Amino acid sequence: MEDKYIYLVFSKTGTWLSRIIYLITKNKYAHSSLSMDPSLTKMYSFGRTNPKNPFSGGFVEENIYEGVYKIFRNSECIIYKVKISEEQYKLVKAEVDKFIIRKYELRYNFMGLFGVLFNKPVKRKNHYFCTQFVSHILVNGNIYDFKKEAELMKVDDLTDIPDKELIYKGNIYDYCNRMTI
Repeated sequence: MEDKYIYLVFSKTGTWLSRIIYLITKNKYAHSSLSMDPSLTKMYSFGRTNPKNPFSGGFVEENIYEGVYKIFRNSECIIYKVKISEEQYKLVKAEVDKFIIRKYELRYNFMGLFGVLFNKPVKRKNHYFCTQFVSHILVNGNIYDFKKEAELMKVDDLTDIPDKELIYKGNIYDYCNRMTI
């Protein structure tokens, strides 16, 4: 049986929102995404639904070759892979599929960012921010229980997962070049 992995991508794009998130959290990386593909041609998160409009936020299927990453080619990133069981993989895929089916109902939880700042979870139906989404998927995929509400998650909390393997750290554009060689 083939080993299964998920990939956790943490990035710093340099957008005004990522700079604000940095000021709030003090985490070097402001954005988190999840992928089931090492090429990162399909990553899932909450962010800009229109890369040129910072106010259009919701569930996004990201790609390191397009969208925000194409605009901000100098984005710094760190990428981990986490080995998971076949059952966990199925759970993660099922959870992501639920978001894909409902993507037009889902919005970015801008108010939730202030909840993180004041350590008061802001729960809003159909609203998520990136770390809230990734932690939701990891918890519901039986990969890791953070013992913390998803609405208070920061990138540094997500990096607490044990047994992850660092596969890349640097400029996202350079990772793109590595994958096309």
